[in-house]
Amino acid sequence: MPTPDSPLARLGFLTIGLFDPADPRGGHESTLRLIEHGERLGLDSAWLRHRHLQYGISSPVAVLAAASQRTSRIELGTAVTPIGAENPFRLAEDLATVDVLTGGRLNPGFSAGPPMNIDRYRDAIYPGTFEQEEFGYERLLRFRDFVRGDVVSTFSGTEGIEVFADTVQPHAAGLAERLWYGGGSTRSAEWAGRHGFHLLTSSVVQGELGDDFAENQLHQVRAYREALGARGRVSQGLVVIPTDSASPAQIERYEAYVASRAGRVGVPHGPRRMLFAADLLGTSEQLAERLWADAAFREIDEVAFALPFSFEHDDYLQILDDLAGRLGPLLGWKPAASA
Repeated sequence: MPTPDSPLARLGFLTIGLFDPADPRGGHESTLRLIEHGERLGLDSAWLRHRHLQYGISSPVAVLAAASQRTSRIELGTAVTPIGAENPFRLAEDLATVDVLTGGRLNPGFSAGPPMNIDRYRDAIYPGTFEQEEFGYERLLRFRDFVRGDVVSTFSGTEGIEVFADTVQPHAAGLAERLWYGGGSTRSAEWAGRHGFHLLTSSVVQGELGDDFAENQLHQVRAYREALGARGRVSQGLVVIPTDSASPAQIERYEAYVASRAGRVGVPHGPRRMLFAADLLGTSEQLAERLWADAAFREIDEVAFALPFSFEHDDYLQILDDLAGRLGPLLGWKPAASA
């Protein structure tokens, strides 16, 4: 196995938090138990996808608030919240509150632009005003202004027996410096760097330099750091499935899952030529070799490996156990000390 230039500094995981619509509590409880398990294993971070009108987590704010009371160390993030479906003022209040509850462990990640499938529910969220809404980067910058503590009201002081502030409350010190942007193109990576966001890069990128996924991802990471003027925090979110402690039945299902998605790899999709990374499956030794052969991975200090959408809770426990106990150490990672 190639010797890495530097060890992996931070290891986390990302989940969509699927649930049975007939028993939504069960799925949400499963997600909370995974986060608790990740903390016990010494993982550095747990990230939630954000889904609307699907059987996955639609309110990561609520789930992370619950997780904040069941953990004490692991960092908690979103990857990603589409800011176009949010009121930036209200979201600033909610996320600042959760950050206070976590003791400063929140790492919200965002995307800009019209949210996925917004045309299907635009009238439910913006009845009569959709055409007037601004869905670009400015909406996200406005949110950052709010959590940073910029003035939002023309009045502060006491009125009767009530005291009013002119900034969003509570103020969560440091939250504005822990905001991430999910970029999939050179333009978005450069924007994140210029505006001081951390960069989330996933298993989907725009194929601007041809059909090689790693080449395009590496180019975007370097463009981000050049725009930032520093190395910056970059998190990579590939699907990585170690099989060290998996049962034969689990391995068979994992192999079927990977095979069902293999046809989309190496082929550009849609007018923006989006490319999908291959799902990585195998023993930790095999996975470590493949990751160190990945040009983009070799320049990234932290990862949030994505748990496959459709697996069972016990599958996720096995994957997290192998990530923390076997693959992580092979990549030079060390588990965080218990709080």
